[in-house]
Amino acid sequence: MSEVRQITKDNAYDAVAPDDFPSMMDVDRYGARSTAFDKIISATHDHFWDPLDTKYIDFSEGFDIENEMILPEELVLELTLPSFQALTQKQRVRFANESARWILSAILHGEQGALNLSASLCHILRDPGAQEYAANQTREEARHVTAFAKYVQARWGKPLPVGQTLGDLLTDIVGAPEVYKKIVGMQMLVEGLAMGAFAMLYSTARDPLLVKLTQLVMTDEAFHHKFGKIWADRTIPKLSKEEQEIIEDWAASCFQTLLFNLVNPEQKKILYGEFGLDWQQVQNEMIEAISDEKRREDMKQSTNIFRVLIKTLLKAGIITERTKAFYAVYVDMDELKGEGDRMVGDDIAEDGIRFLQKINFGANVDALRNVTISAAE
Repeated sequence: MSEVRQITKDNAYDAVAPDDFPSMMDVDRYGARSTAFDKIISATHDHFWDPLDTKYIDFSEGFDIENEMILPEELVLELTLPSFQALTQKQRVRFANESARWILSAILHGEQGALNLSASLCHILRDPGAQEYAANQTREEARHVTAFAKYVQARWGKPLPVGQTLGDLLTDIVGAPEVYKKIVGMQMLVEGLAMGAFAMLYSTARDPLLVKLTQLVMTDEAFHHKFGKIWADRTIPKLSKEEQEIIEDWAASCFQTLLFNLVNPEQKKILYGEFGLDWQQVQNEMIEAISDEKRREDMKQSTNIFRVLIKTLLKAGIITERTKAFYAVYVDMDELKGEGDRMVGDDIAEDGIRFLQKINFGANVDALRNVTISAAE
């Protein structure tokens, strides 16, 4: 990996080239296991669930998708635009649910990216503990792919194609040879977006099946976020000024791309033609409707995906005084700093873990050690 700039400050994140399997058979490697991930590895059984077992979730539960909106109308910004005022109520419901389909499809593609990325970490991480954690996460991401695929199938039949912005980001970080890009890109950027999205869906979705699904997924994702935090705690304080700026600038660039393009009408243009709408007209109306002031107002909500993402980067030490002003355009950075380390969704995930413990261990649940998200941290 001589051409690749690895930024490794802790042996737990030491990496080899993806095709360097002989290094995995180094006899000294097997005995050099980090204990950094043991708690989140051993907690895996506490949040086990099976998307194919109806005692956890039943995808046959119905929902009147023709007459009821899966998400509240106020969350579908397009319905406030001039182009949409001629739609009938039936069309408005259909568009709102097609928008929900687009969101859930994007989440499904993101889970597929997380699965592939976790598997790719198994090929390059030398530390047996880090490798075992990555293998565990791979298995958990695989069940997320199954679960969201089944939900989309139950409500719409098939998912929509991935938007170019998300698709390009996922392709970049899955294929990146640098460990820091994989961990910052997936465990912080994408997982940060996901936790915000799941918390929003859990608190606002009108489909009980979707509410249940998001909580089950969050029981896993909260631990995945911890893996990224362990990396940050062991890496960020040891960075040189140059290394800090490399990681900081890459994260800021990704954030900016996501902020201005993730929900851009061009990404969703596949939807508009079905309703006789021109995506460029929708985009022009959207530009008028969404000002920086509107973004700032939206980011005051604790479940706003970009607020959660900024907080994730800030708490990891990836936002410093050098780049603080860039993010401060949208959120009160001092307010974020004072919120503490708990993330949106932690309480939801902990309630979900208690639900899973009762299913998995029944009467023996009280005898179990009380594994919580904070204990795993």
